[in-house]
Amino acid sequence: MWYATSMMNRVILASFLLAGLARCYDYNEVLRLSLMFYEAQRSGHLPVNNRIPWRADSATTDKGQNGEDLSGGYYDAGDFVKFGFTMASTTTILAWGYLSYKDAYEEVNEWENALGSIRWAAEYFIKCHVSDYEFYGQVGDFSLDQGFWGRPEDMNMSRPSYKIDKNRPGSDLAGETSAALSAVSIVFTKIDSNFSASCLSHAKQLYMFATQYRGLYHDAIKGAAQYYESTDYGDELTWAAAWLYKATKESQYLDDAEYMYMKYRLKERPNEFYYNKKVAGVQALLAELTNQSEYTEAIQNFCDYNLYVQKKTPKGLLYIEKSGTLCHAANIVFLCLQAADIGIMSTQYRTFAKDQIDYILGDGGQSYVVGFGKNYPLQPHHAASSCLDRPAPCDWEAYRSPKPNPQVLYGALVSGPDENDNYKDLREEYIYNEVTLDYNAGFQSAVAGLKHLELRASRQKAMMDANGLQLSSNATDA
Repeated sequence: MWYATSMMNRVILASFLLAGLARCYDYNEVLRLSLMFYEAQRSGHLPVNNRIPWRADSATTDKGQNGEDLSGGYYDAGDFVKFGFTMASTTTILAWGYLSYKDAYEEVNEWENALGSIRWAAEYFIKCHVSDYEFYGQVGDFSLDQGFWGRPEDMNMSRPSYKIDKNRPGSDLAGETSAALSAVSIVFTKIDSNFSASCLSHAKQLYMFATQYRGLYHDAIKGAAQYYESTDYGDELTWAAAWLYKATKESQYLDDAEYMYMKYRLKERPNEFYYNKKVAGVQALLAELTNQSEYTEAIQNFCDYNLYVQKKTPKGLLYIEKSGTLCHAANIVFLCLQAADIGIMSTQYRTFAKDQIDYILGDGGQSYVVGFGKNYPLQPHHAASSCLDRPAPCDWEAYRSPKPNPQVLYGALVSGPDENDNYKDLREEYIYNEVTLDYNAGFQSAVAGLKHLELRASRQKAMMDANGLQLSSNATDA
């Protein structure tokens, strides 16, 4: 058994080292920059250790319909609406990545910033959960927001808030937020037990809300349908139950997850994994939690399809659709890294993940991460970073400027190229240059996974070298 395990580890090590020979990118720097992107998206009162010099306090008076404090959280994209659904999905994936690849963040000395980014969202969700069956899912009106181009610190438009409750439920929104808070509770179990317990308590309450009062959140929050429509809630309910089981080990949640997995027919192979489609994530998480063939085979079917069948660009990028091209690819390979971690097609999926992430970092002909590499996007579709330093005015002239954004939005992953690897670095071309919270989540977690593999390969090589030296010494002594 020891020999078989040792040989398997050596094969994994060798395959990953060989994959790295093609081109080696600085995953340390990518992780550091991605975390800075999230810091640039913060709303509310910024912390004293704010690392973004062109950002300051903003939207500090965001309130609920009864005056509840809703300051904090993250702006969704290049605009200044706070969308709870995508913020929650982002948080779940970031927390999952941290749980899986904590050593990567520690090696880069960014673990505190990683924890801060996750906590920033969780504290906002707790504010938004104002009663057992009442949760604020959006702050800001997109139609009003679209009329403003400038800094969030200079906003003067109305910022209404929108919620779900018993009469206007949103099982998808409540379920996804429950999953996020469950994941965060695990992250902070040994770091801040009180905060962890608070997250878990809200996760349980939101799960109860999601299951007892069924509905799609965009029926309650009408403006969300145009930008972040949800097509079902069965996947979010199952996702929430699985994460609660991972957080509590209480069998009732696993029973719920397995029951809903069958009820909502989640065993079928999906084509993608993103904020509106959690099925593949459910399959991967249940495979990890149970090791049952029903789930391991499902996630393998998903990864095999994307590896061998799914459409690719001429240069090899996994292509799902034009909006968020790179996000889709990164999300998928993050899940396939999770599958590899439990022993499913480990060599193939890890090589696949490295190929896709390295395309994003430069193998595709340029870097698609702002501030990373020699040829990165200069005009991300992002209002605040298009502004000169204060007190210079900032308006639609900045939007129309042909010059690079004056502020570098470090770490932001842009939407990316089309199906033929074509890309336009123009601020107006949001289909290529949009940046959002969820675009970076799977990407950052996948990069952490690759960094984790680098560290493991390095440790294994050191052990092999040490064993070789010991064997050589023994032979000399003999």
